[in-house]
Amino acid sequence: MIERLQAHYGFSRMPFGRDLAPGMLHRHQTHNEAVARITWCVAERALGLVTGEVGVGKTVAVRAAAEALDPTRHTLIYLGNPTVGVHGLHHLIVASLGARPQRATAALINQASTALAIEYDERGRTPVIVLDEAHLLDPGQLESIRMLTNHDMDRTCPFACLLIGQPTLRRMVKLGMLAAFDQRIAVRCHMDGMTESETTSYLRHHLQLAGRSDPLFSDDAIALIHHTSRGKPREINNIAIQALLATFVTGKAIVDESATRNAIAEIIATE
Repeated sequence: MIERLQAHYGFSRMPFGRDLAPGMLHRHQTHNEAVARITWCVAERALGLVTGEVGVGKTVAVRAAAEALDPTRHTLIYLGNPTVGVHGLHHLIVASLGARPQRATAALINQASTALAIEYDERGRTPVIVLDEAHLLDPGQLESIRMLTNHDMDRTCPFACLLIGQPTLRRMVKLGMLAAFDQRIAVRCHMDGMTESETTSYLRHHLQLAGRSDPLFSDDAIALIHHTSRGKPREINNIAIQALLATFVTGKAIVDESATRNAIAEIIATE
């Protein structure tokens, strides 16, 4: 099926996939701003907050920024499951830095702090902790992260920490009990969906990566995709792929508004 679809459209590969190298990613304003702020956060060994609705490209922006880091000077620690509690959080940090985690939570917290300092002070590499789905962190975990930033009598921090999450994360850190944590945040970035012109550019970019440089989506189809997805890359991908399939089964060469509406209806029906 995929081979026939690629042959129908003249694709050299399937478009709108997630397996793109960072250099192949579409660069739009929100993405560029997020990458710039993440890069600054890492350089300053600071605490940063990147928020946005599901599918706007938060993790993609982090991946793009991380790809540009010098691996001889940085150690990336990616934690994709925040529902592990305070103990689990520190366990993952220690294990990622190559040490054997202590069993007792108090000892483990001290071990994590020491391991981060050693990585920076002795090995010359800045640990970069990325906490994805950070809106699922509880206040205790956030407070434990703040405590890790206490180093050298609060003069410096040996690591950078990025919290990536949905908009509720912004509201959560404003709770009174997290005032001290909120004050430690040096970089805040909220990602929105793309504009309609950026959506058009995004579609064109992914089609070019697949070997098509000529128009494949009609203007009204693009407008409908943008309106329905609100400019969120993940939803654009889902609709575009379904629209390509809907067009393929009818034997047409151009994805029009009708095919796009059928695709959207199919997606809604399966949600």
